[in-house]
Amino acid sequence: MNKTKFGLIGRDIAYSFSRKYFQEKFKKLKLNSFSYKNYDLPEIEEFPFITYHREEEFAGFNVTIPYKEAIIKYLHRVDKVAEEIGAVNTIKVTDDHLLIGYNTDVYGFESSLKPILKPQHKQALILGTGGASKAVAYVLKLLNIEFKFVSRNNLNNEIISYENLTEEIIKSHLLIINTTPLGTFPNVDEKPNIPYQFLSDKHLLYDLIYNPEETSFLIEGKKKGAKIKNGYEMLVQQAEKSWEIWSK
Repeated sequence: MNKTKFGLIGRDIAYSFSRKYFQEKFKKLKLNSFSYKNYDLPEIEEFPFITYHREEEFAGFNVTIPYKEAIIKYLHRVDKVAEEIGAVNTIKVTDDHLLIGYNTDVYGFESSLKPILKPQHKQALILGTGGASKAVAYVLKLLNIEFKFVSRNNLNNEIISYENLTEEIIKSHLLIINTTPLGTFPNVDEKPNIPYQFLSDKHLLYDLIYNPEETSFLIEGKKKGAKIKNGYEMLVQQAEKSWEIWSK
């Protein structure tokens, strides 16, 4: 691989998992000329200025909140899975300077979720409707798990508003996945506004957040005996898939 520069595109990403992970990976692989930097963009419109006349230096990017959907208009091509989802979290810069979009969140989420699923996890609630939620929905379809989105706005039949979550809905949806940023460090007291009193030991709560290790969302589930899982393993798996794509 001749190109040696990588980076993360996002907003307010000083906490970044990706930068630390890849810097350590490059060190272990003795890739001393390789670098990975955060590109903290107030607006996605600044993205072209990062690569302007510098495509020959970059091998790839990761993309995080809130730009997984907005980044697509700046890419030359998007692979089939990412196109179907409508969100990109990995960009490969080809030798002829094309920007190709992929979604490795799918791989990361599926590989970290499948080992902990139980037969009762037949219906799910996806909290949030951003770019990450679309990758989660894609995986649940693959696994034949019925799901509904939960949002502050009740826009259609597939989306439930938080205020309309009932005891019946919570008790019949035993897999609940948080794809919102609520509870991310340093705002660790925040959590999605669901009726936690109806959770049980039959529930599985999965939070895409990894910092803190146990969010307020997961802690509430733990109190009720629910199985809990944070997003760290998903991030590791999706990062390794990104590296595989960049290295091809």
